[in-house]
Amino acid sequence: MKGARPVVEVVRLGLVSYQEALRLQQVYVDRHRSGPAHVLLLCQHPPVYTTGIRQKPYPPPLLDRLRLLGAEVHRTNRGGLITFHGPGQLVCYPVLNLGAFKKSVRWYVSELERTIISVCSRFGIEASTSPHTGVWVGDNKICAVGIHCGRYVTSHGVALNCNTDLSWFSHIVPCGIVGKGVTSLSSELRRDVSVDEVVPTLLDAFSRQFDCSLTDSPTNHTTPP
Repeated sequence: MKGARPVVEVVRLGLVSYQEALRLQQVYVDRHRSGPAHVLLLCQHPPVYTTGIRQKPYPPPLLDRLRLLGAEVHRTNRGGLITFHGPGQLVCYPVLNLGAFKKSVRWYVSELERTIISVCSRFGIEASTSPHTGVWVGDNKICAVGIHCGRYVTSHGVALNCNTDLSWFSHIVPCGIVGKGVTSLSSELRRDVSVDEVVPTLLDAFSRQFDCSLTDSPTNHTTPP
């Protein structure tokens, strides 16, 4: 007999610094030590470049140039290389214990990608995966995917370009992939598509793809829960 669907709390953080989002993710990761505490953190960030796990650190001159643009730069423990987060990008950080879903990181990443492909489809955009991580429209990435998983508890997640200023990406090789571009829902549809417009579609696609129930947090906050 199949068990009950996992319940995932949705926390809408609004515009929040990348550092604060990292802190909050850790708060929810720690909650899992005392039992299931699945949560979906939704937010946008002020301009920030983030680097993932790689063998050699990025050269300081490159990172200094990025800071001169007015963006923060943070090194993280997620997978993937360098990317950009900023206003107009819907960032979703699922903090889930995969024991309640499926204990497979590969499955989890695939389900995240399928969720975003479903979102794009509902907006009339044909998106797909590729040998590279993330979700693509042709040769242009529309959503970055980078996760961390420790003891089957996930953090980090996906960043879907809604009406992001794509010029920020021109200063880096997004995710270290040469010869590829970036795009957004707004660019593809040639109209403004805001984060607020996309959130309900994302939540519905996530609940269907992960076969879970979503419940809104009683409060929206950027302070410790």
